[in-house]
Amino acid sequence: MNDLRWTQVLALACASVLVVGCSDSGDSDDDVDAGNAQLTRVQDTRQFSVDRDKLAFGALNGVESDRWTGVMANGAGYRVEVPASGNWNGMLVMYAHGYRGEEGELSVSNPALRDYYIRNGYAWAASSYSKNYYDVRAGVEDTNALANAFVDIAAENGRTLMAPTKIYITGDSMGGHVTAAAIEQETQLEAANKVRYAGAVARCGVVGGTYEFDYLLNFTFAAQHAADMGPTRYPATDFNQTEIDAVLWSTEPGFGQQGVPTAAGEKLENIVRTLSGGDRPVFQQGFRGGYYDVVMGTGGRDGTVNGILARDLSGNIGYEYDYDGDPESSTAEETQFNESILRVAADPNANPARSDGVRWIPRVNGQFSVPMVTLHGLGDLYVPFVHEQIYRERARDNGNDDLLVQRAVRAPGHCDFTQEERLAAFEDMINWEQNSVKPAGDDVSRTAVADADYGCQFTTADRQGIAACPAP
Repeated sequence: MNDLRWTQVLALACASVLVVGCSDSGDSDDDVDAGNAQLTRVQDTRQFSVDRDKLAFGALNGVESDRWTGVMANGAGYRVEVPASGNWNGMLVMYAHGYRGEEGELSVSNPALRDYYIRNGYAWAASSYSKNYYDVRAGVEDTNALANAFVDIAAENGRTLMAPTKIYITGDSMGGHVTAAAIEQETQLEAANKVRYAGAVARCGVVGGTYEFDYLLNFTFAAQHAADMGPTRYPATDFNQTEIDAVLWSTEPGFGQQGVPTAAGEKLENIVRTLSGGDRPVFQQGFRGGYYDVVMGTGGRDGTVNGILARDLSGNIGYEYDYDGDPESSTAEETQFNESILRVAADPNANPARSDGVRWIPRVNGQFSVPMVTLHGLGDLYVPFVHEQIYRERARDNGNDDLLVQRAVRAPGHCDFTQEERLAAFEDMINWEQNSVKPAGDDVSRTAVADADYGCQFTTADRQGIAACPAP
């Protein structure tokens, strides 16, 4: 990794250190609660509820199972499914859902591999979490609480079960953050609800932890600055995407439509390419697609992750924007861009250790002791591939490199996987954990991802508009 700006990306992502190596950013280790005990987060003022009538879910065709729903004491809804008596293999898979937006109504999803789990003897359970917004703390604690309540829920519904012999965890997007955080050493020590997971699969996950919010800040700051519209203050109350897009795009991007950037838009594209993981296949299709609007929708916000924190987490001090697409040199124009862009600092006490469970945004430091398999799309603009590079670096620095297998998929969207890709990741994790057969994975370094055929090994289907892989 000889890219200076990649070093700066890691420096932002490694703003503090836990034991050895690189740890999640924006966290203070000095004092539990770090002066935040008297502060009220906006998240603490919000109210959420479950519509019990929407918890019920139907049976699978041709297979018998017990299906239970309910609401936990903390207000989180749940779904639990167990193969019929005599068919359960004794193992439980916890599913962590992704970001559910900002509505007051909580909801539960069935896992994409539900059919496989039940037909192969696995029980599964999924929580709505007790709160919406980007509340990973709720995701971890509530998923763990549901796992711990599994036997009691069965008993309440008339079925006697032994405690699971093994519990696994999987999740998508924000649920990938929940998954990665749930197996972390810090979570294992500090969670109010403790669960020892045997293995994990994180798909399209925020496995670089709080770096996601530096990425979103840098993306939207760079978009404003490339359009010559700031930013001039933070938060940017004058953020106007319509005006910005008029400068950056001659044809605007959208779902099902590739945008055509102007010269200013191409400069933003260069910046985001470096910011999101480096030159790689499918990046351009991702940048010029519909998730551009999703990312830009975060522009103008402050650094509290929309009220999850009490202080500003994100910053761009020290980050050098790759304006011209050449990471090895800087033009006078690029230098001027970097010297004139607004710089804001992260608060080191934004996400402190807590005395009542995991942090408000639980850490992902790469300190884990069970097999982890990740799956990530190369063109994902919302949770970019750089998360995999940061996660690998942290795992390597903490001596856990041998417990992490990562797979890239040539997909332009967010969480755009086939059932075959999902199933292979899960089955290979299980075989690894149970039979010590470590599966194959991809080298996620910037040198490796730049190959035109990168991502072909674990891509099972061609996506529209994406160059096909060479025949085996």
